Amino acid sequence: MYLHLGQSVVVPFRDIIGIFDLDNASWSYQTRAFLERAEKEGRVINITDDLPKSFAVCQKRGECPVVYLSQLSSATLKGRMEGWGLE
Repeated sequence: MYLHLGQSVVVPFRDIIGIFDLDNASWSYQTRAFLERAEKEGRVINITDDLPKSFAVCQKRGECPVVYLSQLSSATLKGRMEGWGLE
């Protein structure tokens, strides 16, 4: 199964570590530090032309995590996953 994150980006469910609301999660110092480090290392992929509302952390086996910034809300992405019976 795959999750459509926005634009033309889809990721396999098995690669998704977590989906986070950008406004709520970015209050944490540790989350901001994680996002800043990922950006410095070139592991942030912005898939929106608008202001991002959520981010998804994905990782293939043996690779470093990648962060996708999405224009879709975390609730929308969660709903898409629940539609497939995943929570």
